[in-house]
Amino acid sequence: MRVPGLIQDVLFRLVAAAGIVGAVLAGTTRADAFEAANRQPKMVWVAILAFSALALLIPLPFIAWFGAVAVGIYYFDVRPQINDLLRGNYY
Repeated sequence: MRVPGLIQDVLFRLVAAAGIVGAVLAGTTRADAFEAANRQPKMVWVAILAFSALALLIPLPFIAWFGAVAVGIYYFDVRPQINDLLRGNYY
């Protein structure tokens, strides 16, 4: 395996780990927070993150990129909004 392929493999594994952590975080978050944030239901996000982590671990880079985007959307869009709502910071 060449160095760029090795770097990509390591990055995909790190993002897969972040997806698993995100699934656990989503699973432990109150379900009504997702509804209040006008997002998909809690279990939908748990499933999206779990399947994204699985997609990142299989050796198909095209599918893995979709998983990486889903994990990124959760961490950079959904999770901050839910945390703001849970802390009482309303928009």
